[in-house]
Amino acid sequence: MAKRINRVIELLEAGEPVYYTGTGDLTYENGRKQAGTWADFLITDFEHHAFDVVGLTAFMKGLVDGGPTKAGHRTPAVISTLPSNCRTVAEMRANAWQVRQVLSAGVHGILHTHARQA
Repeated sequence: MAKRINRVIELLEAGEPVYYTGTGDLTYENGRKQAGTWADFLITDFEHHAFDVVGLTAFMKGLVDGGPTKAGHRTPAVISTLPSNCRTVAEMRANAWQVRQVLSAGVHGILHTHARQA
């Protein structure tokens, strides 16, 4: 049984490197396929691709139905980039709905690629 819901945390705690790949198509079928990925985590790229939360939700359902992973986790960890820049607090607040949408779809984390302040 997995120690944590997110294998990446386990690996980092052990001082191990982590590896990722992209999700590919955001479909239920591809989610089932990606449940067996070689990677420690998957990235959904909404920074450069359409912000498709419906597809993301289907993909996440496929991950669950295709799991567990070889390491015993329910799904591989999934991190999403977002289309907003988040360079200021005001911009982050104005785009917080994007964060809520992807977290509600089931991703494990958010990567703000252009954040300038905490």
